[in-house]
Amino acid sequence: MTPSRPKALISWSSGKDSAYALHAVRGAGELDVVGALTTVTETFGRVSIHGVRQEILLAQCEAAGLPPRMVPIPYPCPNEVYEARLGEAIATAVGDGITHIIFGDLFLGDIRAYREQKLAGTGITPVFPLWERPTLPLAQAMIADGFEAYLATVDLNKLPAEFAGRKFDRQLLADFPGGIDPCGENGEFHTCVVAAPIFTHRLAIATGERVTRDGYAYCDLVMKR
Repeated sequence: MTPSRPKALISWSSGKDSAYALHAVRGAGELDVVGALTTVTETFGRVSIHGVRQEILLAQCEAAGLPPRMVPIPYPCPNEVYEARLGEAIATAVGDGITHIIFGDLFLGDIRAYREQKLAGTGITPVFPLWERPTLPLAQAMIADGFEAYLATVDLNKLPAEFAGRKFDRQLLADFPGGIDPCGENGEFHTCVVAAPIFTHRLAIATGERVTRDGYAYCDLVMKR
């Protein structure tokens, strides 16, 4: 008999880094990824920070074969509310026999330390399969491996609004101004994945209206009918 693998959740942001982390973990075959954990801003029905519609999130999960585990949070969300609701989701995961959560973090040490601190003693082990991979080769590998994504959100302090809605491809990497991380790890932009080797099919997505709010530009990505 084949021994059962530890159960894991992927911390799913709807973007390329979490998708590529899932791709890496599935390729390694050491964990059984049984769900996607995502915070959703209940006020708007969208993935927190990324601004991706909940409808697209559910379509991603279906294409990846992952039951969604959505954590609703308000807008604005005080940190204590965020931590309380995420803590409830983690406790539920532990009760379901889940022992690991996979993150797509690349090099921000304070973010990793925060995750490790919050999971300490919960019974959940954090996993960082992309940690410290050089981000330009990583971005190029994502594109070469068939990951298709669009910039859903850009920080207007770092990029012009016109970058929201652009496809994450080699031309985009060439067009980034100096100082922009190719994977957006410093918060320059956030993405929405529409096709990947981890998906059974490509999502039919169209770029819609671009809006600015709170120092960010958002491109409203919509499912084609």
